[in-house]
Amino acid sequence: MRDDPDIVVDRDEAQTPDGWALGLRRTTHRRPEPLGTAPSRPVLIVPGYGMNSFIFGFHPRGRSLEGHLAWRGHEVWSVDLRAQGRSRRTLGTEASFGLESLALVDVPAAVDRVLARSTTGASRVDLVGCSLGAAIMFAYAVHFPDAPIGSLVSFGGPLRWERVHPLVSAAFVSPRLAGALPFRGTRALAKALVPLLSKVPSVLGIYMNAASSDLSRLDEMVQTVEDPIPRINREIAEWIGRRDLILRGRNVTEGVASLAHPLLCVVALDDGIVPPDTARSPYHTSRAEVRELLEVGGGALPIAHADLFLANDAHGAVFDPLARWLSQRT
Repeated sequence: MRDDPDIVVDRDEAQTPDGWALGLRRTTHRRPEPLGTAPSRPVLIVPGYGMNSFIFGFHPRGRSLEGHLAWRGHEVWSVDLRAQGRSRRTLGTEASFGLESLALVDVPAAVDRVLARSTTGASRVDLVGCSLGAAIMFAYAVHFPDAPIGSLVSFGGPLRWERVHPLVSAAFVSPRLAGALPFRGTRALAKALVPLLSKVPSVLGIYMNAASSDLSRLDEMVQTVEDPIPRINREIAEWIGRRDLILRGRNVTEGVASLAHPLLCVVALDDGIVPPDTARSPYHTSRAEVRELLEVGGGALPIAHADLFLANDAHGAVFDPLARWLSQRT
């Protein structure tokens, strides 16, 4: 099923105090089929590094992550943080920013807007942080202990860098160099390189696998790609070097240990961008009474970073377990 006519998408914006208008997208379903109890809280998906929210609403062979969760009864929101997708900067707004602005300015603005516009009447939101978006989500929760959060989902996201793939390590070996290089035209470059890299599984396989995901709609997939931000590149390099993310002088990993929110960690066993040991770190760090680990991939059908959203079997292996877990929390 490539298109579901019962999926309804509405667009909105969240305004930040420093002048950014963040793109928001709400996805619902006219004829939902909930898994058990009908969900009662909105779900907000936070994107990660060098990407926007497009991929959450796209799947080459069926319902997207957003569409599937909506079909299972959830009111699903996705946000474009600053410099992503449909976000826009107003005149006079500071152009330079780092992880602190994403976590401590953008996410609070998005959460407030979602709760103001949600038709659920809920007072809390369930957060799904994807890749770097998971660390951004955790930083928000740690710095705002009274934030209106229901549960947390880390979707292939890092917290403590327990392991780093050699290619990623090489890219971020020098914080100074990582922060000095400007990036332009990344989307066009990805469109040109992915078909070539698909013939070199040892390289492309750390991100996605042709054996597991349909690459025939590459022209659409690459719409999720954004140019990396040099300052954030430097911050990631520093984070990898010391293993833990520090924002406003606070160790986010140590802060996660004090969070009581229910936690689900989704781990791709063939991920080279965020290796399994690193993707498991939120689960092992958390002391929440309710925390679970969902591991997918391995064997004949490898699941790497992007395969979590694009794999042919993502609906049964990832989307439905996620929908069920969220429904159980509400």
